[in-house]
Amino acid sequence: MRSFALLLGLLFSLASFATVQAQPAPAVATGQVAFGVQRTERIQAELVPLSQWVAPGSTTVVAVRQTIAPGWHTYWRNPGDSGGATSLAWTLPPGVTADPILWPLPSRQRLMSLMNYGYSGQVLLPVPIHVPASARPGEVLTLTADALFLVCSDRMCVPEPLTLSLALPVREGAAPLATPWGAEIESLVETAPRPAGIEARLSPQDGRLILTATGGPLAGADVGQAYFYPYEGGRIDHAAVQPGRVGQGGVTLILTPGRDAGTTPLSGVLATDKGAWEITALAGPPLAGAEGRGDLKPLAETSVTDGRAGGMAFLQALGLALLGGLVLNLMPCVFPVLAMKAAALSAAAHEPGRARRDGAAFTAGVLVSFLVLAGVLLALKGAGQAIGWGFQLQSPGVVAALALIMLLVGLNLSGVFHVGAGLQNAGSGRLSRLPGAAGAFFTGVLAVVVAAPCTAPFMAAALGAALILPWPMALAVFAMLGLGLALPYLAISLSPALLSRLPRPGVWMARLKGLLAFPMYGAALWLVWVFTRQGGVDALGLLLTAALLLAFAAWLMGLAQAARQRDERPVLTVICATVAGVMTLGLAGVAAGAARNADAVQTQDGGPLASQPWSAAAVAQATAAGRPVLVNLTADWCVTCKINERAALSSPRVAQAMSQANAAYLVGDWTRRDDAITRELQAHGRSGVPLYLMYRPGRTEPEILPQLLTEGVVIDALAHATPGS
Repeated sequence: MRSFALLLGLLFSLASFATVQAQPAPAVATGQVAFGVQRTERIQAELVPLSQWVAPGSTTVVAVRQTIAPGWHTYWRNPGDSGGATSLAWTLPPGVTADPILWPLPSRQRLMSLMNYGYSGQVLLPVPIHVPASARPGEVLTLTADALFLVCSDRMCVPEPLTLSLALPVREGAAPLATPWGAEIESLVETAPRPAGIEARLSPQDGRLILTATGGPLAGADVGQAYFYPYEGGRIDHAAVQPGRVGQGGVTLILTPGRDAGTTPLSGVLATDKGAWEITALAGPPLAGAEGRGDLKPLAETSVTDGRAGGMAFLQALGLALLGGLVLNLMPCVFPVLAMKAAALSAAAHEPGRARRDGAAFTAGVLVSFLVLAGVLLALKGAGQAIGWGFQLQSPGVVAALALIMLLVGLNLSGVFHVGAGLQNAGSGRLSRLPGAAGAFFTGVLAVVVAAPCTAPFMAAALGAALILPWPMALAVFAMLGLGLALPYLAISLSPALLSRLPRPGVWMARLKGLLAFPMYGAALWLVWVFTRQGGVDALGLLLTAALLLAFAAWLMGLAQAARQRDERPVLTVICATVAGVMTLGLAGVAAGAARNADAVQTQDGGPLASQPWSAAAVAQATAAGRPVLVNLTADWCVTCKINERAALSSPRVAQAMSQANAAYLVGDWTRRDDAITRELQAHGRSGVPLYLMYRPGRTEPEILPQLLTEGVVIDALAHATPGS
C-alpha cells in the first residue's frame, strides 16, 4: 500500500502560477448617446460629418473616424483569413436612412501563413445618409451608431463596442465642407472603388483561377501593379501570391482557389497603381487583350509580425498548453476522475500489455474529447458567438446530464450494478469497468468533460492565444493541453518499473473500488448544486426525481445481472429497469427545460465580502471616486473560483484590508452565458474564469492577479492600489 501511495503521488507533481498582460475595458456602454470621441486603450472613434449642415431632401456623408493604437488593426468588409469586419447598427430620426459603408481600399496584413485585409493608424469609413424632404430647417438630427470594432494585434483580438453620436443641424441651401475632416471624406467618396465598365472573366486552369479584366479605365492604362480583393472570404487563397500579366486592354491575374471556390460569379475590388474599381468576374474563357505587354508587379503588403516571431508565439502557446495540462491534474475538478484512473491502473498493474493498451486508450479519449470541444468552441466563435472555456457548463442540460452520469458511475463503483465484468469477478477483486480499451477511452472523455470548470496556471495564456490562431494551430494547442492532462497516466502505464511497484490484486481492490464511489457522489452533488443555481428549486425537484429513477433503474439492472448468474431469465426486471431509465431521460430533459426558462438565482457569491455586480460602468464610477476596485469574474461551476473565494476572499485580514483601502468589490457571474463578461475575459487574453483584476484610481490598466489566490496576494495588491502607495 505504501508503494501504491507513492505512485498516486506521481500523479500530483507540478504546480505554479502564471499571469498574462492586462488590457482595459471599453469606456462607453452600447446604447448610450455619446457625442465626440469615444476611447478604449486600443482605439478611438467618433462620427464626423462631410458638411457643416444638411438640407431637407439631400444626401450627405458621415464617416466613422478610427484612430487605432500602434500594433493594432481593424478589418475591411472581407477580413481575410481571420478577424471580423467593423459593424454599425444605426439609431436614426424618423425618415432618415443610412446606406452601407463605402469601404476604403484596405491594406494587406500578413500574419505568419495568414493574409488579412484591414486598417491601421487612422481611417475614415464613409456612410451616405439620406435626409427626408420633411426635415424642418432649424431642427437638429441626432445620428447614433452602435459600432463594434474587432481590434487585433499579432497576439490577441479584442471586441470593442462603442456608441457614437453626431448632431447634424438642418438648414436650407448647399452646405460648405465641415472642418477638419470634410475634404478628406469628400476625397474618399470620390475615389472609393465602384463599377467602371470593366468586363471580367474567371477561368479554371490547372488548379488555378485565371482572372482577366479588360475595358473601361484599364484600356491603355499601362498598369504596372495589381491585386484582387474578393468580397467573400474563402473564394480564393488570400495568402497566395497573385502573379499577373498586363496587356493593351487590361490585366490577367492568376489566383489560387480557396476552400469555398464555388462556380458563382466572383465579385471584389481590382486594385492597381492606376486606381481601384469594383468588378464581377463571370465564368468564361480569358478575355483578349489582357496580356502580352509584360508581367505585373505585386502591390505592397504590411507584415503584422515576422514569421519567426509568429512561430515562436505558436511554440510558446504549445509549451504553456502542455504545462497547463500537467497542472490540470492537480485541480479539484479532475480529482474524481483521477480516482478512477488510479483504480484502473492498479487493476492492470501486473499485466503490462493491458496497462499499455489502457494508457493509450485513455490518452486517445482525452485527445479526441479536447479536439471535439475545441472544434465546437472555434466553430461557435467563428459564427460570432461570445463564448469561452467551460462554455458547455453554462447549459443546464449539460450540467444535469453530467450529474446523472456521475451518479451512475458511483453506483457502479458501489456494486449496485456492473458493466463488463460480472458478479463472479467482484469477489476476486477485479474492478468492474467497461470491457477493454473502451473503459479507458470513456474515462479519458469523462476527465476532459469534468476538467472544463478548472483553469489551471499556464492554461489562460495558452487558450487565449489558441482562440486567435488559425484553426489548425488552435487545434494543436488544445491537443497539447490534452496531452499534458493524460501524460502522467500514460507515462506510468508505459513504465514496467513503476508498474511492478504496485501491490498485487486482492481484497484491498474491492475495498478501494467502494471507496472511490464517494468522489463520484461528491461530484454529482456539486453538479446538482450548480444546476440549482442556474435553474432554481423547481428544476432541482425534477432533477432529483430523475436521479431517484436512475438509481432505481441501476438497482433493477443489478438484480437482473444477479438473476442471470443463477441461470434465470429476469424479463420483468429488465423491462422495469428500461422503463425507469426512459423516464429518467424524460424527466432530465424536462428539468433542463425548466432551468433554461427560469431566472438564474441572483446572488453575488464572491465570498463573504460585500459585493456589487460587475460592469464596466461600475468600475469607471468607483475609480473616478478615487476607490481601488477588485473585480472577481467567477462561475458557480468553476471549482477553482470557489476555492479561491473560500480560502483567500473569506479572510478577515482581506476584509480589513478592503475596508482600510475603501475598495469596491465587483463580482461578475458567468454561471450562465453573459456576453459582456465573455468580452471582458477576451479583452484580457482569457478564455475562461477565474479572472481577478485590481484597478488603481487614475489608471486605466488593471493588475491581473494570479488564478490561484492567497490572502497575501490580495492584501499586497490592495496595498499597491491604494492612492498614495
